[in-house]
Amino acid sequence: MTRWTITPESPGSPAATALWRAYYTEVSDRWYLRHEGRRTDPAELARETARVTGAELAPPAGRLLVARWAGEPAGTAGVRLLDAARAELTRVYVAPALRGRGGAALLVGAAEAAARELGAARIVLDTRGDLVEARALYARLGYREIPAYNDDPYAEHWFGKELLTRCA
Repeated sequence: MTRWTITPESPGSPAATALWRAYYTEVSDRWYLRHEGRRTDPAELARETARVTGAELAPPAGRLLVARWAGEPAGTAGVRLLDAARAELTRVYVAPALRGRGGAALLVGAAEAAARELGAARIVLDTRGDLVEARALYARLGYREIPAYNDDPYAEHWFGKELLTRCA
């Protein structure tokens, strides 16, 4: 039986880089198709995926998690400390062909555990209105809408969740 595996990985690894490109392409294409009726320009895709390296997701103040299905890179989730008590969840992505197999919930759970290990008592995130699947996932996993905590021009919804301490 094929199962998910989730492990921390360097944001610059080949798997993490390929998944970042796939994630960025999907969310960028959705934005441009919705607002301008076109897909992401390849030059913009190359420029932005190279500019936003994910360095903030590396230890000691962050973690990037890579999910694999049957050993192949299939998804990511990242966390980074915003301050002593809060971590931000970001880059939650599962390859389209593997959606519906529980990978996203496992990634978010692993990211929450990583945030607790970093010392966070609360986790927050932002997302867009057109990412309805993401908003449904977060609500199902206990996230609640909160006031904006950043000024990201693409963010339309902000969510937060208290991180309960796990008993051994």
